[in-house]
Amino acid sequence: MNSGEFLGFSLLRPAALLWILAVPTLLAFGAWGLAARGRDLRRLVHTRHLRRFAPRYSHTLSVARLVLAGGAVFFLALATIGPVRGYSLREVERKGLDLVICLDTSRSMLVEDLRPNRLERAKREINGLLEKLKGDRVAVLAFAGDVRQVAPLTHDRVTLASFVATLSPRDNLLGGTNIGAALSSALELFDGRSGSHEAIVLLTDGEDVEGKGLAIAEEAAAMGIRIYVVGMGTTEGGKISDESRGFAREESGVEHVSMLDGQTLERIADSTGGAYLSAGSVALPLEELYEKRMVHLETRALWAGREKIPHDRFQWPLVLALVCMVVEGATRERRPAREEARR
Repeated sequence: MNSGEFLGFSLLRPAALLWILAVPTLLAFGAWGLAARGRDLRRLVHTRHLRRFAPRYSHTLSVARLVLAGGAVFFLALATIGPVRGYSLREVERKGLDLVICLDTSRSMLVEDLRPNRLERAKREINGLLEKLKGDRVAVLAFAGDVRQVAPLTHDRVTLASFVATLSPRDNLLGGTNIGAALSSALELFDGRSGSHEAIVLLTDGEDVEGKGLAIAEEAAAMGIRIYVVGMGTTEGGKISDESRGFAREESGVEHVSMLDGQTLERIADSTGGAYLSAGSVALPLEELYEKRMVHLETRALWAGREKIPHDRFQWPLVLALVCMVVEGATRERRPAREEARR
């Protein structure tokens, strides 16, 4: 039995479990009503004379009606919850884009000119984008002086979010920021048929040490692939924390101040017909780029695997609820006259 299952059943709408609380509520009010009725009868007639003045009244039948009403509410609540037993598989095809996210994980991304720091803010931007996606496939690359493939193109947003959360500069094999290598690796993940449904998302502070980012962007433009860039940082910048020496220093011994190179990033985006926004000036730049720019790109049919179609067995408890209601409606609290005549 899998987790979340009972007697082979799982729940389609577990949030509706609150409806079950209606059962004890109904039974409590019903019991209170029966008790109040009994008290009223005892005020009018002494208990030993009750059978004489109310010969056909049956407390047992009254309780039975209450139990049947409670059963009807219980089975209606169960039908609302959606008991699931078994499922079928269906091929799923969705329309969407292929997006490759390139996340800068160099040490300069630890600067705290964005709160809590550039890297953590970039992760939040990616998570916000993942929540907006529908039929799109996404791949993630992390880069500094080297490039690492975190995840290939996939629809699995939950796994992508968990991978992104673990990224840090400790995983870098080489220092620096090689934007050109990141963009080149991103282009290799596309199938090369058409760039109209493909795009690259670049999150970086723009310190392109190798200076090859613009050249690779022009290659992407020739393929029809747009690059959307989010500048992580501010023009004032900040110092890079260094555990051994306090802050990172240049060769001259002066503490290095990492500043956002927005002009370079904007040129990279513009050369492909994409767009650039700075995280320092826009609250949710990546979501804005997606909603105002990327969603208007041409989409294509993407195979999304097989989807489980659960078999909702709501009809079973619904039939039982109807049976309880019919029996409760047909039951009277007074004994049949024939039964009384035999007494």
